[in-house]
Amino acid sequence: MRRVRYAVAMSLDGYIAGPKGEADWIVMDPEIDFDGFWKEFDTLLMGRRTFTAMTAMGGGTEGTPGMKIVVASRTLDQRDHKGVTIVSDNLEQAVTALKKEPGKDIWLWGGGDLFRSLLDLNLVDTVEVGVVPVVLGQGIPLLPSPARQTRLTLTSHQVYKKTGTVSLVYDVKSTRSKKR
Repeated sequence: MRRVRYAVAMSLDGYIAGPKGEADWIVMDPEIDFDGFWKEFDTLLMGRRTFTAMTAMGGGTEGTPGMKIVVASRTLDQRDHKGVTIVSDNLEQAVTALKKEPGKDIWLWGGGDLFRSLLDLNLVDTVEVGVVPVVLGQGIPLLPSPARQTRLTLTSHQVYKKTGTVSLVYDVKSTRSKKR
C-alpha cells in the first residue's frame, strides 16, 4: 500500500511558511538530491490554499508533469480544474482509496490544516521535516491547533553542514485502531 508522506521544510520555531505564505527563507541545500526525492512520488495531495499558491506561482498540472494532483477543497469546482482531482467531501474515504491504488508514494504537500485533518484520521504514514536554521517568529505552523497527541518514531536523520539544515524522518505511530 502506498504511503502518505508529509514532507515539508520548517523553521526552527515550527513554521512551514511566513505569515503571508512566504517561503523565501527556505534554502536549497546542494547536498540534497531533490530529483531523487521527487521520483519517490507520483501524487501530490494538498489543500486549497496550497493549490491556489502553487497555481499562482505557475505550478499546477503544467508545473508538475507526471504527477497526479489531488486537492482537498469544499469550495473549488472540479469543472474549473481540468487535470486535477478535487475532493470536496469524505476525505477519509478518498485518501484511503488513493493509498490502495497502485503507484508510488503520495506527497502531502504544504498545508498544516490538511496535515492535521489526515493525522486525526490516521492516514499519515510518515512525517519528514527539513528543519531550516531560521527563526520566523510567526507564520503558518507545521501543525495548527487543536491537534491530538501523536507518537512518532525517528527512522532517519541527516545534517547538511553547508546550510545547517537537519532532515528528520518519522514513522507515525497509530494511536487508535484503523478500523472504525
